[in-house]
Amino acid sequence: MSVVLELPEALRGELKDPLGPIYTDAEELLADAGEPVVCVGDVVTYHLLQAGYHPSVALVDGKTKREAVDPEIRDAIEGFDRHVEVANPAAGLSEELLELLAAGIEAGATTLVEVHGEEDLAALPAVLATPEGGSVVYGQPDEGMVLTHVDAATKQAVRELLDRFDGDHDAAYAALRVA
Repeated sequence: MSVVLELPEALRGELKDPLGPIYTDAEELLADAGEPVVCVGDVVTYHLLQAGYHPSVALVDGKTKREAVDPEIRDAIEGFDRHVEVANPAAGLSEELLELLAAGIEAGATTLVEVHGEEDLAALPAVLATPEGGSVVYGQPDEGMVLTHVDAATKQAVRELLDRFDGDHDAAYAALRVA
């Protein structure tokens, strides 16, 4: 596993603020979402699937709040056109995860990315890889699902945040296929 970006301790607090409105109803969220939708997290993916919707890309790690998800949630995450696996460390982003994220968005088929390790930070590069007009959905612990509308301003804000991570930014952006 080649880790290209790592979250510095000083930035952890900044990631607590959601990148969009918080929803507790998946159908309401989907009514406001643009295409494609990239989903990060087991519980969020489960809720979208329960609402009858398969996101273009879903990244899951079998955990919620550092604990294993209930078997009901784990077993319900199915029905994707493609299923790939990748290793990714806590507080980091591997080059392989970034490549699979970009490839999944470009695939034109639904893709489930099963992460061995942790997928929490994947919402940030997902914003960069998702075309403008699309959406990134991730969980806000004990609050609900965050809907991030991808536009030029959101991409710029996320890029500025990722630029403050430690690591090889050129390799990370190349893996995401962004300039």
